Amino acid sequence: MKAQSKAQQRAAGAALSAKRGDTKVKDLQGASKEMYDDMNEAELEEMAATPHDDLPEEA
Repeated sequence: MKAQSKAQQRAAGAALSAKRGDTKVKDLQGASKEMYDDMNEAELEEMAATPHDDLPEEA
């Protein structure tokens, strides 16, 4: 699944960072917390890797 906005891409990146243990899960909020709970690492990586040049700031 590709990110639909830059905000969604950033949330996926934050959730991916927590999945990998680079950041603390307790620091996640909102969409990034939901993504952490609902998506696996591969899904998060795909969403975070979406090219952001043509994405709107928010969906």
